[in-house]
Amino acid sequence: MSYIAEIPYVGWVPPFLLVLGLVVFVHEYGHYIVGRWCGIKAEAFSIGFGKELWGWTDKHGTRWKVSLLPLGGYVKFLGDMNAASAGADEELISELTPEDRARTFHRAALWKRAATIFAGPFANFLLSIAIFAVVAFMTGKEINEPVVGSVRADAGADLGFQAGDRVVTVNGVYVSSFNEVLVELDKARGETIPVVVNRGAGEQEIQVHYKNPARIDEVMPGGAAAYAGMKRDDVVIAVDGEPLPNFTALRDLVLASEGREMVLTVLRDGAEVELTMSPILLDDFDADGNPIKRPMIGVRNKAYGGIAPMVESAPPLEALEYGYDRTVAIITGSLSYISRIIIGEADSSHLGGPIQIAKVSGQAAEQGWQSLLAWIALISTSIGLINLFPIPVLDGGHLVFYAVEAVRGRPLRARWQEIGNGLGLSLILLLMVFATFNDLTR
Repeated sequence: MSYIAEIPYVGWVPPFLLVLGLVVFVHEYGHYIVGRWCGIKAEAFSIGFGKELWGWTDKHGTRWKVSLLPLGGYVKFLGDMNAASAGADEELISELTPEDRARTFHRAALWKRAATIFAGPFANFLLSIAIFAVVAFMTGKEINEPVVGSVRADAGADLGFQAGDRVVTVNGVYVSSFNEVLVELDKARGETIPVVVNRGAGEQEIQVHYKNPARIDEVMPGGAAAYAGMKRDDVVIAVDGEPLPNFTALRDLVLASEGREMVLTVLRDGAEVELTMSPILLDDFDADGNPIKRPMIGVRNKAYGGIAPMVESAPPLEALEYGYDRTVAIITGSLSYISRIIIGEADSSHLGGPIQIAKVSGQAAEQGWQSLLAWIALISTSIGLINLFPIPVLDGGHLVFYAVEAVRGRPLRARWQEIGNGLGLSLILLLMVFATFNDLTR
């Protein structure tokens, strides 16, 4: 019996290499460029570990290369004992000329070493901000006025709306926002109802047949739906065997699930497919501002049953603010999730490793460039944040050693640093094994 069909799709590989390669390059380039600004010489800049597959040496004497194992990267500075800058090669440093010795990483001023180390995660955060800002600038942002910005071509002639309609009432109820329009349309449950609109020549009544099936226009990378294999253009027709009237009903059932497992029946290319997923509990606030856990599966219905709100362009400064806010939201959400894992309030089975990153990278690429960019931003922020954890071997661990050095006036003994780095490496390897086990279990 052949199990080749069960091997992860080969189509995951190019998006995975693109996502991880870009994020790793930006991280390591942050280390490299700030180190160079500080007068520290980089001997090697590698994407991947192990045997060199391809490379060249630049005019500064740095060897740029792509290596065999594409699961990370490193910058090796002059005088480093290893690629992690976890110690100084004192024998090598002693043989250098005074001029070259001054260009080694471990002989640089404390602030220069700290800046060089911090620059890697900081570069990841900048990449995330830039990606979100570019997407906001290029695609714009939705405006919550009671105006129909566009009507999807496949919505059907009996929908009744035209692009540009300013909605006044829906089935006799006055509306003042696009959200209110959607709420009142959903109440019709697929029945034809009267709607008063203004098309620029006074108010007129039209008949609207609003269906709003639970059509999936976007699957968020890393969400429960993405883990379960949901795809763009899937239409959810039942939940736990019960017929589903519209997307709003799907949202309500997810919110009422409290995170329990759900079986969604979707219509895909004319065939029914069953997907099992457990909504992820995310930190949120209720209407009164109280903290709550909100179940989410990570899907969007952008066209709202065939109509969409107006979209206006985001000026550069607003786009940058949006990118900053999204990046900060990822950081705070990740820290909250990790803290809840530590105290036993969150499920650690959602932690993913290389296989999961590859799978979601492939799914994001299938959904289009916006989804892929959002996934790159998420991974970039996550890698930047993880590297700041105060674990020896990681960037955060180096910064802790430097903080101790600043307080003591001299670095920790080499032996203590070796012990810390060994423990840190062991912890990282255990986390990798655990995350990979989760991937294989899924």
